[in-house]
Amino acid sequence: MKQRIYWHDTVDMPEGDSASPLPDRVAVAVVGSGFTGLSAARTFAKRNVKVAVLEAETIGWGASSRNGGMVLTGLKLPMQAVLKKYGRETARRLFQCSLDSVSAVEQMVREEKIDCGFTRAGHLLAANKPKHFDALKEEVEFMAREFDHEVRLVAPGEMQHEIGSTIYHGALVDEASGGLNPARYVAGLARAAQNAGASLHAGARVARIRRSGTRFVVETQRGRVEAESVFIATAGYTGSVTKSLQRKIVPIGSFIIATERLSDDLARELSPKNRMIFDYKHYLNYFRLWDGRMIFGGRAAFFPENKNTIARSAEILRREMIAVYPQLRDVKVDYVWGGTLDFAFDMMTHAGEADGMFYALGYAGHGVAMGTYLGKTVAEAMLAGNIREHPFAQFNFPAAPLGLYDGRPWFLPLAGLWYKILDWVE
Repeated sequence: MKQRIYWHDTVDMPEGDSASPLPDRVAVAVVGSGFTGLSAARTFAKRNVKVAVLEAETIGWGASSRNGGMVLTGLKLPMQAVLKKYGRETARRLFQCSLDSVSAVEQMVREEKIDCGFTRAGHLLAANKPKHFDALKEEVEFMAREFDHEVRLVAPGEMQHEIGSTIYHGALVDEASGGLNPARYVAGLARAAQNAGASLHAGARVARIRRSGTRFVVETQRGRVEAESVFIATAGYTGSVTKSLQRKIVPIGSFIIATERLSDDLARELSPKNRMIFDYKHYLNYFRLWDGRMIFGGRAAFFPENKNTIARSAEILRREMIAVYPQLRDVKVDYVWGGTLDFAFDMMTHAGEADGMFYALGYAGHGVAMGTYLGKTVAEAMLAGNIREHPFAQFNFPAAPLGLYDGRPWFLPLAGLWYKILDWVE
């Protein structure tokens, strides 16, 4: 088993410019080269705005090339909770954004001819217990009534048509969701941004951002850039350079294993319709097929990725995979890797302006679609000067209760334990 990102073995990741001097001045400096940053850079460049993307590592290095490749409708917070908390009008607007975000990925792939295997395969939300299936029945009615969005139930006795596992008690299908190879997609986004005229700078870790009159001075390990505007697109890797944002984002590790290639018959048995599959648990698992391999991920360890958390997660995920699919007991696991997701304290995605800089953060596992969409729409709002009208800037972006968080997630073991208790109680 290799501690290596499987997706990276399927594409030549773009390196970006890591040697030549940074531009002296740009209109916009984008910090971070994931889905959000690259989508924003492409948007700016297509409008003849001089934009530079500043990346600490290599282009697309973070969660954008490490995730499960699921392009999902909805938000992390269930839409029933969103409606209750923010009201019907806001909830409907945000859900429409989630549908538009999937379409934004589809349009990007088509326009830029990105070879990433995008397909609207739909997602399958599997019920771990009978009471979960009862909740899914309510969800079908709720989504039709409040959002005019069709999802359908899969009865427990019909699950063999959707998944080659007997542990679940029914499921919900949303045909609007999709899947892709995330590394190929982010590489394609990088090429699209460059072709539009954006400059991409790898190895340009930002050390400080300060004001100088009406402009910003962005100091990096490779030199400094002056910019009229700054767009923070750092997701789970948001650091102390933007301390006010770091205090509002919790970095949580997510880990994935990839098996050896399976026989065609076994692959069809496991996932007959090649859905994006995830379960109902708080401590959830998510999985899908790609190129005949089972890609199986989950919150095996809450702390961000390092060699130790990745190694521990590999064994946990393999046990979880075999619990779902006993027929994979003797299948070799070829790859294991991790990435870091960005969770806000309210579990919502947020966009807006802080300390004069713009941001889009808090995807909580929905970043493939939402990152693409918010990169584009926040860039458009910056150009139009109406960021406060953006749907994800309409509600408060909370920090930790009582100010007990400074950006170092000391409480993650407690959070992981709490989610396990909730799953056990439910």
